[in-house]
Amino acid sequence: MVSHTSDSSSSNGKGVQSDNPLLDFSGLPRFGDIRPAHITPALDILLEKAQAAIDHATDPATPANWADVVEATEAATEPLSRAWGIVGHLNAVADTPELRAAYGENLPRVTEFWSSVGQNLALFEKYKAIVASPAYAGLSDERKKILQNALRDFRLSGAELPEDQKPRFSELQERQAALAKSFSDHVLDATNAYAYVAKTESELEGLPGDVVQAAREAAQEAGIDGWKFTLHFPSYFPVMQYAAHRPMRETMYRAYVTRASELGATYGGGKVEWDNTENVAELLKLRQEEARMLGYRNFGEVSLVPKMADTPEQVATFLEDLAKRARPYAEKDWAELRAFAAEELGLTELAPWDVAFAGERLREKRYAFSENEVKQYFPEQAVTDGLFKVAQTLFGVKIRRDEAAVWHPDVRFFRVEDEAGTLRAQFYLDLYAREGKRGGAWMDDARSRHKRSDGSLQTPVAYLTCNFSAPVGGKSACFTHDEVITLFHEFGHGLHHMLTRVDELGVSGINGVEWDAVELPSQFLENFCWEWDVLADMSSHVDTGEKLPRELFDKMIAAKNFQSGLATLRQIVFSMYDMRLHTSFDPQGPQSANELAREINERYHVIPQASFSRWPNTFSHIFAGGYAAGYYSYKWAEVLSADAYAAFEDAAKAAEGSVLDAETGTRYRQEILEVGGSRPAMESFKAFRGRTPTIDALLRHNGMAESPAN
Repeated sequence: MVSHTSDSSSSNGKGVQSDNPLLDFSGLPRFGDIRPAHITPALDILLEKAQAAIDHATDPATPANWADVVEATEAATEPLSRAWGIVGHLNAVADTPELRAAYGENLPRVTEFWSSVGQNLALFEKYKAIVASPAYAGLSDERKKILQNALRDFRLSGAELPEDQKPRFSELQERQAALAKSFSDHVLDATNAYAYVAKTESELEGLPGDVVQAAREAAQEAGIDGWKFTLHFPSYFPVMQYAAHRPMRETMYRAYVTRASELGATYGGGKVEWDNTENVAELLKLRQEEARMLGYRNFGEVSLVPKMADTPEQVATFLEDLAKRARPYAEKDWAELRAFAAEELGLTELAPWDVAFAGERLREKRYAFSENEVKQYFPEQAVTDGLFKVAQTLFGVKIRRDEAAVWHPDVRFFRVEDEAGTLRAQFYLDLYAREGKRGGAWMDDARSRHKRSDGSLQTPVAYLTCNFSAPVGGKSACFTHDEVITLFHEFGHGLHHMLTRVDELGVSGINGVEWDAVELPSQFLENFCWEWDVLADMSSHVDTGEKLPRELFDKMIAAKNFQSGLATLRQIVFSMYDMRLHTSFDPQGPQSANELAREINERYHVIPQASFSRWPNTFSHIFAGGYAAGYYSYKWAEVLSADAYAAFEDAAKAAEGSVLDAETGTRYRQEILEVGGSRPAMESFKAFRGRTPTIDALLRHNGMAESPAN
């Protein structure tokens, strides 16, 4: 997942040391010094300066040219974006009551400012005048793209609305920002609040030793007897996957799928005031109103304006086609799982809290290995070293440890250099789950590449955040293969941000990239996690140091597409639900958002949904993460990424060598990563592949290229 914390803006880089660390732009963020009390005073100054720049740009006496309008406003608004980005990042990874209060107090101010910029008709006219001027022809392609993107964004921000409608449009933006924050807070609070404390060893049967050890340490830290399990994924999912104690699985499952809902308190997962049901309904209502004010039929149409897909109907057709292709495989997967559960586990009725458990047992029987067995071969240092080696081999860079202030002792910092040793970028790596940290995994930009007006270069910096299990028992943290894939995914986003060669901030790195193409580099990099020469080089058993055995790797490959039909339909349900919510669903109608979720699941999935499930109440991607009417982009971009990876497979076959082909990697870096958002994503893809994408590689990678009976 990629996350954006800043709007298109740039910096003059002349930051000055300040008593307020949020006003110091001379280098990297001073995380050790930043306190919640710094936020409001810093924003007082930054908002005033940014507004002054907008006022100057819109003054009739200011010439309508790049330097006096675009460059001048970017120079004044970039510090605001960077400072607020730091605050937003800390809110996500180091939540405290004081920080949450300061963030919530200032969110409306920042939202109001950007809303006013987007609606500023005078500024819009200045941009249009630049495009209409003779000088426009002499601008670089990057600057032309920025201007065209800006005109589109002005229209989507309500700049062309009648003046008497603009206040209401601004209210919509501010209220949606507040609701998204509330949604996210409720999910975090409900997740943090729940604990299942196992009192007997019988409850621990089947659980991996490191999971049990982590639960014991968590209980000791909390000052309680027994073993403490939480709804944070590294604690929760192993219970679903391995715990033989069925009542424990059921209890934790009910708590997990009812978080932030009206049933949360019933199943021990939260308080009534954390119920997101009304947040969801109001968000949908406001998004619908926003769309109609802009002249669109629904919010789905608004969302697609800056994306590759043209219409909601096109997206629905794509998803329907993929669902039809996947369904026979999913039906076969489900029938096999039910039969196995009945015959081998005595589970004649496969309840939702049995699915992951039965699936893991079936995997172990069919392929003679467990995910926990594989996990022992992937200690943290070996995995990160292997990941960096892939990037270094393919893209001609060097990655080394670096020093910087961080927000938690577990966070590490790195620098990326080119082959000549010149700094290209830097990044923070925050891998472990903990209290006060939002769940999931994401890449965010701390700052973007930009050539300043004085000719100096601002290099990009990224945040890479995951929620893996921390080290326990004095041993290294070990990652499941799925977690290794997640790390590669987020690093793929990071490379897209960090390896750009574009000097204009508005289209450098991930800036300006169509949202449904932004997952291409992340999903592309995942593919290397299934290559023998990559995994053999990045594995080292946590106890023995032994490399991953080839026999175990072969079993992993045989199991690679285990239940891929079910996994595909699960993503189809999420994507279809998201698009239906934002096109044809009436938030004021008789059907609730959760009832729609059940309807979509019944239509597209083969696994029934629990009647008490309230998973939409924690669907942060679309209600608090920028993916509204855009969740389909994971599957859309997977077509692009699988096809792009096929070029490396072709190179390996042609040379009878490795997929770590430096020549193909250089071409991918130059045509995909380095160009950022400076041209349409389809142009970048065609420049790399020499043609438009096809779905063939995706189906092949997912084991769905032939009949499921074969």
